[in-house]
Amino acid sequence: MKFKMLTAGVVALCLGASAVFAAGEPQVVRQELMKKIGGSMGALGAIAKGQKPYEAATVKTALSTIAESAADFPNHFPAGSETGMETEAAPAIWQNMDDFKAKAMKLSADAKTILASMPADQAGVGQAMQTLGAECGVCHQTYRLKR
Repeated sequence: MKFKMLTAGVVALCLGASAVFAAGEPQVVRQELMKKIGGSMGALGAIAKGQKPYEAATVKTALSTIAESAADFPNHFPAGSETGMETEAAPAIWQNMDDFKAKAMKLSADAKTILASMPADQAGVGQAMQTLGAECGVCHQTYRLKR
């Protein structure tokens, strides 16, 4: 009985440790940042399309999240993280790191600029989406693997 309890405890500990280890992997961190950006773009898109009412707090939160996440994003592409954890990062990132970083910083800066002038209505959010969405698309075309 004690052996079964001990074995179950060791298995649970190992499973928990592997989940914590995976969470700190750069591929996982950058996937989480991309999910934050995607969720924020989705929130802005819903307002721009009239699916959700304009709410300044939602717009502010979304733009802040995009600005912060995009600025942090390039920090999670160390050498050796080109594969694993179902990454969609293209090898071009490591071949053109300066351009990749510049694109991320441009997205961050543009989100900050848009936030500073704070879109006041659905049309303003739509214009913000055009700017930010175009930047996302250009980066994804070059630096994201097609699956």
